[in-house]
Amino acid sequence: MSVHSIKAVQLIPVSLAEAWNFFSSPANLQAITPPDLKFNIISKHHGDRVYPGQIIEYKLRPLWGIPWYWMTEITHVEPGKFFIDEQRYGPYSLWHHQHHFREVEGGVEMTDIVHYKIPGWWVGELLHGLVLKKKLDGIFAYRHTKIGELFGKWDTASVKGGSL
Repeated sequence: MSVHSIKAVQLIPVSLAEAWNFFSSPANLQAITPPDLKFNIISKHHGDRVYPGQIIEYKLRPLWGIPWYWMTEITHVEPGKFFIDEQRYGPYSLWHHQHHFREVEGGVEMTDIVHYKIPGWWVGELLHGLVLKKKLDGIFAYRHTKIGELFGKWDTASVKGGSL
């Protein structure tokens, strides 16, 4: 069965320090997650900032209101540059999520790269094609909009030459 991937890039008009401060705090994940997922961090000992070996536990309702338990581990962190979370228990056969940050003129370029695999052989692939891909794309679209609301929209006029 296939390994799927998503790449989302967003330009954010803030300093690298401000972006890192927000996105490296697990507590802020709920603020950029669609409310219909009913996302809730339930771990009690996850810490205030990401660090290698950190375990974060969640409950959410991603499809049809069915509750899911999800556990991820932060496996790699280079402060101000990137961190990686991997699923340890949850709905995917594979979930590897890279969060990259790069200072650019006028702000920060944030790149998410996710590799994931759906369990259930052909049934999982069918579900992916019918529902899951669209749902994941919607989650990243929501994040893009919400981040723009929280930090402001990227102003291409502020970039030398007026465009990227």
